[in-house]
Amino acid sequence: MQHDFASDEGMFGRAEIPLGGIRSVVEPIRLVLDAARNAGLLVVYLAMRFDEDLADLGAVDAPNRVRHLAMGVGQHVDAPDGTSSRVLVRDTWNTKIIDELAPHPEDVVIAKHRYSGVFETDLDDVLRSRGISSLIFTGCTTSVCVESTLRDAFYRDYRCLLLTDCCAEAVGADHERTNHDATLTVIEALFGWTARSEHLLASLARRP
Repeated sequence: MQHDFASDEGMFGRAEIPLGGIRSVVEPIRLVLDAARNAGLLVVYLAMRFDEDLADLGAVDAPNRVRHLAMGVGQHVDAPDGTSSRVLVRDTWNTKIIDELAPHPEDVVIAKHRYSGVFETDLDDVLRSRGISSLIFTGCTTSVCVESTLRDAFYRDYRCLLLTDCCAEAVGADHERTNHDATLTVIEALFGWTARSEHLLASLARRP
């Protein structure tokens, strides 16, 4: 839930990708984060952030590099406050988590350079060092970063729950059957569980 994906001035907004679906899950995610923190659950943010020299984007002909450069990754842009920023480059306005969902000091923020938050990150080590084996997923977009991370977590034997009203799909959202729907179907069948956030919130509220 970074500016590049959720704000009009970010990468998606500049590409005229509709942000309505992504913006609609901000409040449900905020409620879940507040409840999770109150219940003592670890909150982890996965942030897409490339190095200034784009060395971690991949080789010159790598599909990851080609596709991201086509979206303007690395370009110099002006942030809403007029300061200089860059698309999907670390330590800039573009890659910050949106204000409504800003991390708290006790939260963990892990940078990633591929769709999956497990690939070449220390997420697995962070979770295992705390004895965590069950994960609750929120965020955007459903069929890309969320699904990629959830699948990688499943392969490492984590129990994965995706909150269906806390994730959204921007590309193809106007199709009769969306990528979002397809992801929910395959997760329910093979990779984990799905639920609406109100069910999680009710469960957390009953905890002593």
